[in-house]
Amino acid sequence: MTVLDDLAGGLVVSCQPLPDDPDDPMRDPYVQARVAAAVVRGGAVAVRANGPAHVRAILAAVDVPVIGLYKHGTADVFITPTAAHAVEVALAGAQIVAVDATDRPRPDGRGFADTVRALRDRTDALVLADVSTLAEGVAAVEAGADAIATTLSGYTAASAHAERPDLALVAELTAGVPVPVFAEGRYRDAEQVGRAFAAGAHAVVVGNALTSPLWLTRHLVSALGQETGASLGDR
Repeated sequence: MTVLDDLAGGLVVSCQPLPDDPDDPMRDPYVQARVAAAVVRGGAVAVRANGPAHVRAILAAVDVPVIGLYKHGTADVFITPTAAHAVEVALAGAQIVAVDATDRPRPDGRGFADTVRALRDRTDALVLADVSTLAEGVAAVEAGADAIATTLSGYTAASAHAERPDLALVAELTAGVPVPVFAEGRYRDAEQVGRAFAAGAHAVVVGNALTSPLWLTRHLVSALGQETGASLGDR
């Protein structure tokens, strides 16, 4: 039994400020800890958090596992891009560390397997491999990943851009790898979450649609603008 078993069939909530907006007012460990406490009270079985300071603050506020990551830099690989980032997040207390496991070049020139080895050597944390394709998931398991997440589907050159979750990849990974598969990426309502579980997901991760007022407001304002433009055009 591992912490992954405790997450089976549950909702994981990503409590993070927007990575592409440095002025997001939610970019504060205390704020994210309060958000995490709220989603756990609502039934979340784990929280996904960005950076050592946020991991520590959230761990002090909740009694569920924290999946830590470390977004750094502007290169293609920016989710826990190096072994050093991964170890730092684990030492902050994250029981699971999420790492970009695509085959794209990393800032330190090392591979995903190096990050797995570093975590094994220095911490007890499990490794969640963020991938965009079935092939990447298979390779990540061969490199030692404890679980796979579809986080990067639609955001790499190897995967097709989409507005909706990649349920097909969830099903492919569930059938193709012997470890738990986390459905993540553009899950925004209960129907999509249910379909992910029907496709075989071990757990489902929801982020902005629950925890980012900035993203939600922009999304609604954008939709309002489009609808207003259409109605004015019809007049």
